[in-house]
Amino acid sequence: MKPFAHQPSPRGANSIVRTIGLSLLTLAACAFAHGASAQQPADVIGVHFEPAQTHIQWSLKTTLHPVHGTFDLKGGLVTIDTSTGEAQGELIVELASGKSGDPSHKESRERDQKMQNDVLNSTQYPEAIFHPTRVTGSLKPGSRQQVSIEGTFTIHGTDHPLIMHGTIERHAGDAKANLTFTIPYVDWGMKNPGRFPLHVASTVDVTVDAQTTLEKPKV
Repeated sequence: MKPFAHQPSPRGANSIVRTIGLSLLTLAACAFAHGASAQQPADVIGVHFEPAQTHIQWSLKTTLHPVHGTFDLKGGLVTIDTSTGEAQGELIVELASGKSGDPSHKESRERDQKMQNDVLNSTQYPEAIFHPTRVTGSLKPGSRQQVSIEGTFTIHGTDHPLIMHGTIERHAGDAKANLTFTIPYVDWGMKNPGRFPLHVASTVDVTVDAQTTLEKPKV
């Protein structure tokens, strides 16, 4: 007769299996928790552009003198991931708001009418929209920082690549932005309003000064 060999009871075997399983689950949970703590949420901020706090000015060179004017912002909201520079959103400009001086002066009224009807065709294309895609430069709170903002500018029914350059001064709940860019409006299919002997430049320089509010995402 073979010597009797002690065999563990089924209940004991199940207990061992459960113990090993719990240990593996505990190790997996610890590893997951460590990985989650190592991956901090992205520093995404929402930037609100208020029309009343945003000033858009433009300048156009002519043979006589530069012509200066303004446009009104309709609204704007941009989100920026400050860890990667990725951006999205839009800034909307009302083209019919464009003015080149005192509207009480006949010369200004005639010039603005020509700009609206012959150049911008604002009845057919009432808005210009900038969609940012990337911000290059530091956006840390504190001192004023140099930045570049790449994106797509839609005007006169066509999309065009555009880069804004300037500064942003970010604080806890707001930011000041001063941005400049040039629009080659003739190359973009719009009419040059110049007529001999008055020559008008084929590009217009734009400056945006804005006081924005910031919003942190809910984590």
